[in-house]
Amino acid sequence: MFDSLLIANRGEIARRVIATARRMGIRTIAVYSDIDANLPHVIEADEAIDLGAPEPAASYLNTEAILAAAKRTNAQAVHPGYGFLSEKADFATAVTEAGMVWVGPSPQAIDAMGDKINARNLMARHDVPVAPGASDPVIDADAALAAAEQIGYPVMVKAAAGGGGMGMAVAEDAAALTEQTTRISGFAERLFGSPDVLIERYFPSIRHIEVQILGLPDGTVLALGERECSVQRRHQKLVEETPSPALTPEQRADILAASRRAGEAVDYRGAGTVEYLYDAVTGRFYFLEMNTRLQVEHPITEAVLGIDLVEAQLRIAAGEMIEVPSEPSGHAIELRVNAEDPKRFLPGPGLITGWHAPSGDGVRVDAGYREGNEVPRHYDSLMAKVIVHAPTRTEAIRRAADAAAAFDITGPKSNLAFHTELLANPEFVSGSYDTGIVGRMR
Repeated sequence: MFDSLLIANRGEIARRVIATARRMGIRTIAVYSDIDANLPHVIEADEAIDLGAPEPAASYLNTEAILAAAKRTNAQAVHPGYGFLSEKADFATAVTEAGMVWVGPSPQAIDAMGDKINARNLMARHDVPVAPGASDPVIDADAALAAAEQIGYPVMVKAAAGGGGMGMAVAEDAAALTEQTTRISGFAERLFGSPDVLIERYFPSIRHIEVQILGLPDGTVLALGERECSVQRRHQKLVEETPSPALTPEQRADILAASRRAGEAVDYRGAGTVEYLYDAVTGRFYFLEMNTRLQVEHPITEAVLGIDLVEAQLRIAAGEMIEVPSEPSGHAIELRVNAEDPKRFLPGPGLITGWHAPSGDGVRVDAGYREGNEVPRHYDSLMAKVIVHAPTRTEAIRRAADAAAAFDITGPKSNLAFHTELLANPEFVSGSYDTGIVGRMR
């Protein structure tokens, strides 16, 4: 096991990794931008290095500055967290070439899953179900129209190199497809450096279910249960729960087996997530993407299995075999507490003048901020995650509602009122919701 770890991230996830590393006796090194100098992760680390200006390109996306910080502090390993550089194969390669341990899958696995078209074709070859769609990239409207004729409308237009719900649009007919292909292709080239788009069948009523996988040093791939992630705004998650209320035992067995095959297809190591679209009408699921990193919502899997996924990541990166419980217990829900208004979900950053987080039996709060901190406009709006665990789904919903009501944040806007509304919504409470639930609430 390495004795020092640099966390190439900020806020909640940096603090989360620091807590586990400290418990394991590993020296921790934080990095931060000028505007983040007073955040908890900076204070709690054994050492912290200022990366400079708050703009991501100058700080948390600045590979040279982060590698220089690692060299300066004699870091033996690097944990990328999620977002920023976590799924950049070039960064993973640079870390290993600098003689440090990369806490994550191989650059080859990251690269293989980073392009949606390549990932889709690879999964199909390994008997992982994929949605009807084009197997080749589409670079202009004419090619998109030809693909849609084969697939059938409506179709989803996706940036091939995209992720995190960015670069996606639905086209109901040829006119809309022409417009959206041009728009998404331009967006993708600006943001991801590639104009390629993927055309797939669009399912109007669908659920979003993902499976946590763990690749061990001997090549074994474990599937640690599923998470329901269908409560979304603008294709980005707001609430997750496990187990999914949608799956039968037989469907669960099928989706876990498919996820193991997905991991084996890229010789996966460490923690990753295989995401699917699930059609509750037919009971069929389709590969969406693989996230080659730790997910924001990993704590609910930890809650029902009684494990520490960050510790698992660190031990696997050090070449250690680990044992993981296979049978989950109870039900867990995560609420993402964002600095945004609870109706239109527009960002509302600002100075935190009051912060009172909930606590109690079965309640966990992973927060990146505290009173007196500034939530800046430069980064994702996530302030904290409320994770609850209870013996049943009904009890977990009640516990989550109590926690949301008890969480008091003043200064920036927050979406806590949305969570209170959702947890009382009959459709959510019934468990029969899909990805359109937020739109129906508005």
